[in-house]
Formats: sequence, C-alpha cells, structure tokens
Amino acid sequence: MRGLRRIPLSVRVPFFTAGLMILVGFLASQQVLTTLRQVQNARVREMAQLQIEALSIALGPLVLRNDIWEVYDTLERAAGENGGRRLVFAVVANDKGVILAATDPARAPIDSGIDTLASGAQDLENLSLTGEDAQIRLLAPLVYQGRTVGQILTELDVSDLVVERKRAARLLLLGNAVATFLLAIFGYLAMRRILAPVENVMGRMRNFPQTPEPVPESEMPRGDSEVAQLAQSYNTMVGAIEAKAEADKRLAERERFVSLGRLSSSLAHEINNPLGGLLNAADTMREYADRPEVVRESADILVRGLEHLRDVARVTLDQNRLDRSGARLGVDDFDDLRLLISAETSRQHQNLDWTVEVSGRNLGAFPSAPVRQIALNLLLNASEAAGANGRIAFRATDGEGGLCIEVSDSGSGLSKAACERLLGSGPVAPGGGVGLRLVHDLVRALDGYISLKRDGGMTRICIDLPYPAVEDA
Repeated sequence: MRGLRRIPLSVRVPFFTAGLMILVGFLASQQVLTTLRQVQNARVREMAQLQIEALSIALGPLVLRNDIWEVYDTLERAAGENGGRRLVFAVVANDKGVILAATDPARAPIDSGIDTLASGAQDLENLSLTGEDAQIRLLAPLVYQGRTVGQILTELDVSDLVVERKRAARLLLLGNAVATFLLAIFGYLAMRRILAPVENVMGRMRNFPQTPEPVPESEMPRGDSEVAQLAQSYNTMVGAIEAKAEADKRLAERERFVSLGRLSSSLAHEINNPLGGLLNAADTMREYADRPEVVRESADILVRGLEHLRDVARVTLDQNRLDRSGARLGVDDFDDLRLLISAETSRQHQNLDWTVEVSGRNLGAFPSAPVRQIALNLLLNASEAAGANGRIAFRATDGEGGLCIEVSDSGSGLSKAACERLLGSGPVAPGGGVGLRLVHDLVRALDGYISLKRDGGMTRICIDLPYPAVEDA
C-alpha cells in the first residue's frame, strides 16, 4: 500500500478505472453464464417432467398388472421414439423398489433392487446440469391416477446442452475480453486526458517551489469543470504569491531606507560637528601661514576630521548597498555598526554598552549585508524605545552552533503590533516598529531563531543564527 502511494495520481486513477472496467466485464460474463445455466436447467427439468409424465401414463397400468414384457416393450419404444438422442437408459421398479424392466437388462437385472442403481440420482425438482457431465440421472416416482405405483430411473443425454454452454462461454468470454480491453484502454486514455491539467498543475508546483509558474491561457481546461476551477484557483494562488513577494520586497526596501532615514539627522549632526573644527583649522592655517608649527598642528586636525568624515560616508554607503557584492561578515562590520548607531545615541545622550566577542573565522560563514541590516534595525528600535538618557546594550558572541546577537534597551517593551511584526509571519498592519518585519524575514532566510524576553527592566531581543552546513566536496 505504501508503494502504491508513491505512484502519481495521474497514473493511479487511470489504472484503477481500467481495472474497474475489467472487473465489471468479468462480473457481467459470470452473470450471463449463470443466467444461461439457469435457462438450461429449466429446459432440462421441463423436458424430463414431460417425459416422466408420458411414461407414467403409459406404464402405470402395466406396473399394476406386473406385466414385465409390456413394461420392457414400452421402454424400448420410448427410447426408440427419442432416436437415442435423449433417453439413454431407463429402469422401472414397482412400489417396493424391485426392478420390473430396464432398457439394458445387464445393468439392471429383473427382481434386483433399484436403490443401489439409483445412488447419486437427482430428483425432478432439483434436476440440473452438473459440470462437464454429458449425462444426468433422474429418479422420479411413477404416479398413475394420483397413486404412486412405482419408480422410474432414467439417464438423459445432455451433451448437446453442455456443448452449447461451452460454446456460449467461449464466445461470451472472448467478446467480453475484447470489449473490456477496448473499454479499459479507452477509460485509461480518457482519464489520462481528464487528469492532464491536474498533472500540469502538479508539475509546475513541483518544478517551481520558490516561484510557482502560472498555467498559460493556452493550456487552461475549457468549461466550468472542477479541473478548470482547480487550474484557475492555482493561477489565482500564483498571482497572490507573486503579489505578496512584490509587496514584501517593497516593504523590505522601504524599511531599509526608513532605517537609513532615521540616521540622517544624527549623521548630519555627526558631520556638522567636525566641520566647524575643520573650518577653524583652515582659518588658522591661512592666518598663520608663516608659522610652520601652527600649520602642522592645524593640518593634523584637518586630517583627523576628514578621516572621520570619510569613515562616516563609507559606513553609510556600505549600509545602503544591501547585497555588498556577496561580502562575508567580519569584525569590522560591527565597528561600522557602532559608528552608525553612535551618532543616534550621542544625539539622545544615551548610554551605549557595546560587547563583541566573536571569532573572525566563524563570522566568515555568514553574509555581511543581512546581518548588518538585522543588527542596525534592532539598534534603531532600541534607541527609539529607550528615549533620551536611556540605556542600550549590544552583544555579539559565538554560540554553541552559530552566532548570537542580543540587543537590549531600557524602554517599556515592545507593543503587540511590534511583537507581531518581529515574531509572526502573517499580514501586519502599518506601524509597529521600524524594520522589525524585515528583521523577521532576514533571520528566517538565514534559518535563524528570534526570542524576546523582559529581564531586569530591560527588553532583550536575541537572534540565534546557526552556522551554514558545509557541503561535502
């Protein structure tokens, strides 16, 4: 049964249909043969009854007078009238079971008992053809004028009926076999044709598990059948999947740019602060151009400020490139994240606790872009939740089987909508946290796990990312 389930439905159903037609043909043949047997048995009983009645009328007076020669002569004439075609052997006994005469005296001697000879004979009511036997034996009472005066044992030749039955059985079985075979082939092909659209849909679902392909209009079943409705429903589902994928893509892009937009004011503040010092250093160099020591000191200030601006610009550009050309995660990625979030925490005078205890060799197993985006979105939400003068903690460590990232804040905790966006997979309403659904999707794409807890006045979001499986060479 388990092996049968592995056979495709488009093959099982046609074969089941063909097998059912073969079974129906077999049962129909048996029914016809049974009906033929019943008709033949009725003919034999009718013929035997007429013969017994005729013999009873002719033999009744003779048996009463115990006229053995007349009985024998009557039996001989009865056998002669049948031309030897039906009555093969006949025996007449009196009411005590003593044989008076027989068509073959050697088989049934006079004055012997009929009981031994009648062993296995049938009675008139249950007379029927038995198997392939060409003769049947009948034992019937000899009734004359309502009185039983003796017994008649006859052997009837039914070889013609047996031959007729065999011939009918052969013709019937041959005809039914041909008809059933043709119907089975037709049923198989018809079911294959009917199930072809189902197999088409199944093939498209099997070949395109990530991006299902709709059934083209040219291959759509005609009419309003269940199969046509299935294909239409499948196309509707494919359209819904494509629409959801496009919506998720737009949402991810929107949330990614929202996270960068959140940083814009802080980054502007981060850039404006050193710009004032750089302009002062430039004025000093212009005013004291004749003093080399002042020029060198001002140049050092310019270099340090410009390097800081360069780092801010580089980190911002790196974060804006989500793919980052397939770059692998490294310790410097966490340094970039700290530089990005420091602008926001400085603006809100927040306390940032930063701990990174990871191995660069282990980090290389992960792609850089999604991990950076996960961490940045969580840090931005933590900063927003903590508010002015709040506390934020970031911790990245090597776990037992992967990378553990924990972001904590001193805020009041995530709202119900935010929890649904971070932990759930269903549709979400607008709002509820910047980039939390993007965090959920990115973690799921990395086969990771998200946990949320409230501990010691801090809301902790833990991300566990397992190391990718290494394929054997």
